[in-house]
Amino acid sequence: MYQSIHTTLIGSSGQPFEVQIRTWEMHKAAEFGIAAHWKYKVASDGKKVEDSEEEKLAWLREVLEWQQEMSDNKEFMSLLKSDLDLFSDSVYCFTPKGEVKNLPAGSTPIDFAYSIHSAVGNRMIGARVNGRLVTIDYEIKNGDIIEIMTSQNSKGPSRDWLNVVKSTQAKNKINQWFKNEFKEENITRGREMLIAYCKAKLLDMNEIGAPKYREAIQRKYGFRDWDSVLAAIGHGGLKEGQIANRMQELYEKDHPKVVSDEDIIRETNEQNRRNNIHSGNGIVVKGIHDLAVRFSKCCAPVPGDEIIGFVTRGRGISIHRTDCVNILSIPETERNRIIEAEWEDSASVSREGKYSAEIKIVVNNRPALLADITRLLSEAGISILALNTNMGKTGVGTVAVSFEIGNREELEQIITKLRTVESVIDITRTTG
Repeated sequence: MYQSIHTTLIGSSGQPFEVQIRTWEMHKAAEFGIAAHWKYKVASDGKKVEDSEEEKLAWLREVLEWQQEMSDNKEFMSLLKSDLDLFSDSVYCFTPKGEVKNLPAGSTPIDFAYSIHSAVGNRMIGARVNGRLVTIDYEIKNGDIIEIMTSQNSKGPSRDWLNVVKSTQAKNKINQWFKNEFKEENITRGREMLIAYCKAKLLDMNEIGAPKYREAIQRKYGFRDWDSVLAAIGHGGLKEGQIANRMQELYEKDHPKVVSDEDIIRETNEQNRRNNIHSGNGIVVKGIHDLAVRFSKCCAPVPGDEIIGFVTRGRGISIHRTDCVNILSIPETERNRIIEAEWEDSASVSREGKYSAEIKIVVNNRPALLADITRLLSEAGISILALNTNMGKTGVGTVAVSFEIGNREELEQIITKLRTVESVIDITRTTG
């Protein structure tokens, strides 16, 4: 029911001042402005607005009775704060100067800092609430007075903050800081990842990396320049494989292969050899006879993964995933020992083998966490081979689990289930 005319004027001295124009009746309604604010709030519990508003006005009358009955103002304010659940979707707090901040319920001092300014959030090193030091994951309550402590020597926000903040604004500003702060580092990492992938896949970077193909990638993914594409690869926004393969497709479209009779004969002979060269482990190795094949423990490939072989000295062929760190880091002088390998067609393989796989689970430590993880694996019929934990002082740590699996599809189903476990932050497969 709030009604008033507001305007701001600037006097001859340049000093702005606000004017509010009301009738006496309007002024009386304005004195109960909190009721006016509710008028435009739709009830979240499905009740009619009028009913919900009547409840709140009754609450207001009850508050006025408390005030008359209590002689201790501090006791009255304490009771009022604890009972103020009318705005359960929001929390109202103050800066030390008395400025009101409206944040989502469950917000922390980090959300508060970023609501003031990005620079305040990025340089935050601690917080005081009502004059008392609190942890950064403290849950702000109605009426709290919050002071943010900053330092020019701060190294910036932590990625762990993303698991603590509630407001979208804070999450966006933290993510933006990481993208900008490590852009050069991400560009370098992205370039190295792209080159390594091309080497592993025997793609000619000089050919597929021509300006016209780079520009096509930039248009496809909406980047202004090539460095932005590399930065996206570096921080994980894009996969190096999808970029390299797309550029290879564009190159092959411009340079179609002319297949000669010799190529056809060679491919036919190669196909015949492939039909007769099996490893006994569901692996087909191109062009190599009478060599033992074993799976590498560093990356633990399973059916469905892209794989590659490496001819070892005295131990036959070692099978790795194509994204294995050990394969990507092989020196140029040793790359002639890399050989193509692939899984047999599942329709032609009668054996139902089990393959060792290892995953790393990043977690927020809590009681019974390992019990929940092992129980889920047990219920899925998974045999655990090894389990190791490494918990940091901050409570964030890793759980490395090795187990037997049938294929990649089954592994991805297990990972999807594990992501639902409380306190699990991220899951990755080991790559070396």
